Amino acid sequence: MSLTRPLPGRAFLQGATALAVLSSVASGATRRNLATGKEGMGKDIVMLHGASAGGWCFDKFREVFEGEGWAVHTPDLIGHGREKDGADQKLVGVGLAEYRAEFAAALSALPPQPVILGHSMGAVLAQQLAASGLGHALILVSPALCAGILPSSDSEKDLSQSLMGIPSFWKTVINPDFDLAGFYSLNRVPKDEQRGVFDKFGPESGLAYFEMFFWMLDKVKAAAVDTSAVRCPVLCLSGTDDNLVSLATARATALPYRDAQFWEEAGHGHMILVEPGAEDIARHIAAWIPP
Repeated sequence: MSLTRPLPGRAFLQGATALAVLSSVASGATRRNLATGKEGMGKDIVMLHGASAGGWCFDKFREVFEGEGWAVHTPDLIGHGREKDGADQKLVGVGLAEYRAEFAAALSALPPQPVILGHSMGAVLAQQLAASGLGHALILVSPALCAGILPSSDSEKDLSQSLMGIPSFWKTVINPDFDLAGFYSLNRVPKDEQRGVFDKFGPESGLAYFEMFFWMLDKVKAAAVDTSAVRCPVLCLSGTDDNLVSLATARATALPYRDAQFWEEAGHGHMILVEPGAEDIARHIAAWIPP
């Protein structure tokens, strides 16, 4: 994939691709409802991973939800998880619109109206999918910045400045760094487990980071969410010791949603999904999901 400047038509192409996929998914769900004579949801939950991660990060949640009778779906984005080989080439120029279209395609293979759970960057994409009417309930875990929310903590601002130090980072792919991960995302993972978790991380698209952290400069507003279009119940939770997404950022994410619940998870960091106590949090989430 070329490293040249995006073409002026990129905004149209991204929007058209995402709209076509989302429209197809929504109409497909409607057809399935009519064919079965049923509305509402089965016990399906799709879990959308964040930057540099993959479906593997939901292993502890999967065990809990499957134990309670849920069908758990954890798709990997291109260049992530099981697909991370060759990510340094695959992810150049890939942005949130392409990621959203991938997850929307994964939803199209599921029974209609699953519960949608997103972590970090996956929470941004989960909101966009829910705004298209695709979810029975929306769960946002440590949600990354979406358009309109500015970084509030020093650590969030420091990370943005670090990205600015990489020349034209939006045109390249960024590899994870163990020291940075240890501070920002793995700080509440036991020390003797941090390397094992980190080794599962993979590269991430610099463009995706640009679209989230520098949304105010993004002409296509790829990280924008039409919160008024989200009609399903919303739960947002975040760790008190998350150095990547502050509690203020997580609260700002939940604020536009009427009657949204917000949980502070004391002593937890950004990778709350793999930390000690993750199973208890998963059980609490499962108990919250409306029938």
